[in-house]
Amino acid sequence: MRRSGRIIVRGIVQGVGFRPFVFARAHEYGITGRVKNLGSEVEIYAKGDRFEDFLASVKSGPPLARIDYVSVTPWEGPYPENFLILPSTAGTLSGMIPPDIATCDRCLADIGSHGGRYETYWATSCVNCGPRYSIITELPYDRERTSMAQFRTCPECSQEYTDPSSRRHHAQTIACGQCGPRLMLFDREGNDVECFDVIKETARLLDTGALVAVRGIGGFHIACIEESAGELKRRLGRSEQPFAIMVRSTDHIDRIARVSVTERFLLESSSRPIVVFEKRDPTAHNQISNLHTLGCMLPYTGLHHLLFSYLVHPLLVMTSANMPGYPMITDIDRAMARLNRDVDFFLSHDRKIVNRCDDSVVRDGFIIRLSRGMAPKRTGIDLGERTILGVGPELNSNITVYKDHFAITSPHVGNVRNPGTFEYLKETVHTFSKLLGAQYEVIAHDAHPQFLSTRYARELAETYGAVLVPVQHHRAHIAAATPDPCIGITIDGVGYGDDGTVWGGEVFAGQVPDYERVAHLEVVPMPGGDLATTYPERMLFGILPEAEITEILTSRGWTDLELGILEAQLEKGLNVALTSSTGRVLDSVSALLDICREKTYDGEPAMKLESAAAGGRPHNWDISFFRDGSCEVLSTRGLIRKALEEYIPAQYGDVRKISDIAASFQYNLARGIAGLAIHAARERDIPLVVLSGGVAYNRAIRETITDQVKYAGLDILINADYPLGDGCISFGQCRYAGMLTKAM
Repeated sequence: MRRSGRIIVRGIVQGVGFRPFVFARAHEYGITGRVKNLGSEVEIYAKGDRFEDFLASVKSGPPLARIDYVSVTPWEGPYPENFLILPSTAGTLSGMIPPDIATCDRCLADIGSHGGRYETYWATSCVNCGPRYSIITELPYDRERTSMAQFRTCPECSQEYTDPSSRRHHAQTIACGQCGPRLMLFDREGNDVECFDVIKETARLLDTGALVAVRGIGGFHIACIEESAGELKRRLGRSEQPFAIMVRSTDHIDRIARVSVTERFLLESSSRPIVVFEKRDPTAHNQISNLHTLGCMLPYTGLHHLLFSYLVHPLLVMTSANMPGYPMITDIDRAMARLNRDVDFFLSHDRKIVNRCDDSVVRDGFIIRLSRGMAPKRTGIDLGERTILGVGPELNSNITVYKDHFAITSPHVGNVRNPGTFEYLKETVHTFSKLLGAQYEVIAHDAHPQFLSTRYARELAETYGAVLVPVQHHRAHIAAATPDPCIGITIDGVGYGDDGTVWGGEVFAGQVPDYERVAHLEVVPMPGGDLATTYPERMLFGILPEAEITEILTSRGWTDLELGILEAQLEKGLNVALTSSTGRVLDSVSALLDICREKTYDGEPAMKLESAAAGGRPHNWDISFFRDGSCEVLSTRGLIRKALEEYIPAQYGDVRKISDIAASFQYNLARGIAGLAIHAARERDIPLVVLSGGVAYNRAIRETITDQVKYAGLDILINADYPLGDGCISFGQCRYAGMLTKAM
């Protein structure tokens, strides 16, 4: 039996309290030796009669650790007489820093402890909670390589830091009201608000209706009470966009939304995402969300908990202070420059946010936005020995780095077509390259030749001398879900197709990287191109340029001149894109039913159609298919024509009938999409169907496809590890490129 050895632990072992954990176990088992960080590994020299017990404990690790590999080699010494934590040194960079973690219950108890050292201190944390990714500058993870370096610990914090019996033993974020980051409250002119208690005063201002920009872990939010939500929308110019809310407790969320056991667990987990629920009353909280759903989260920092301890109101609107698709605002100067007309006050702190991080969002157990608490996300996968970078898509982007048999996906970046977000994309690549020590040999990107991310991938490939791999958008969706042979359904808004048209309702057959397009939705024109996504009535006319549609549009104020221009565009093919997009079809029906005639935020027409359909009863409609070359095609024109027939007698105020039409259209579209996949699966004898794409967040569509596929005796897989939308693309790009180049 071994009594000594050199132990190397690899995985997520930085920022998780691994060294103090090892120190405590060494004292428990009478072990002498030492432990230190080596880059993203932990090195332990240990000796004692209970070495094997100590080793077994080390292999389990502290709660936040994710251990990939433990090696033990002989080492005869010399050993010290006790057990030491040594200063970190550079080494391998094979792991990753964990996501930011919600303040733990024990730290919350310290914050609420009357007369305690941490009483009412907003930045209280320990080895098991608090900021991680948002504060780190480089590995190995020590205070001097985080934005906590500027705060010199007081004698009391220093004593706890060196006390093996304390859970703040070697906690790099340790701080208290005497030595840690401080809060400041400013008015919109930048003047200090004089008050005895900044948080208490902020709560008072919120209760009176003020709009306050609050600097959190990963950036600024704008907070207000429900009664001020309308004013916030007016100031931001977002009259229709739903807001997320932060609610005092799960019990309060239960009163306004339908919360399952699984969702309650997720709400209260250390990741603390925004969870999208169905409202108990679909018409309630309309100023916050005019949909049938509501995004809710619980307080996840000491600051949030302290605010709610003083607030009279049970919930706060808590929306990102940045424009949708743009990166989080992180510093007070920029916040004041951008928001001084939008908010009344600024609650800030003096700890630098090194890596910005938006809130994660989940619905029905499926990730919508992968970010704070959930990312960086690390997945074990074998794509060979080459280091790969996936730069992601254009919208809802992130990046993924594959190195040493692990894929690490960044937090949400945003819409790269925005110059500020494009710079953030490059910043994120730089950060991950530094933290992981990555030298890229393969760089994967979207197949669209004009995307900024595509151009950036080319530049990086020249810099690194890397192989450049274009990956078609929808194939990346399927690759992200599984490496196995499958029939892959991808239903979303837009993606550049092999033929230069806009895809978005696709069925593939095969195994990564060989996916054959075998079916799709009917290809229809988009008059005005992107203009048809903003004004979905243009999309409607493009699909059905018929007299009944012309009559409806005329009744809504379209002039003969405007309709004439649309007709001429379609006739001559002038500025007309062709698309098989599921999202655009849903948009057109939303416009037909007068639910949404102008898109003011991403996904609005389809989301409002879903809300209208939630109150309706679906009916079976006839579904028609036809062949186009080697592909089977679902006729969406036929479905929209049926919706038009149903709508004409119901258009004058029959809300119930409109809901039934919306529900029926969604149901029959989903039946048709499932039919395409089932036919392909039977023709090719492939028993697995994969479903991905942003439209799959629509519960009715997703569940209808699932039910139809299962009824046909097939298996169905829906990716719960990565977003169904474009947040999975960078991971799919890595898997696709890795499998393509593995044998090279």
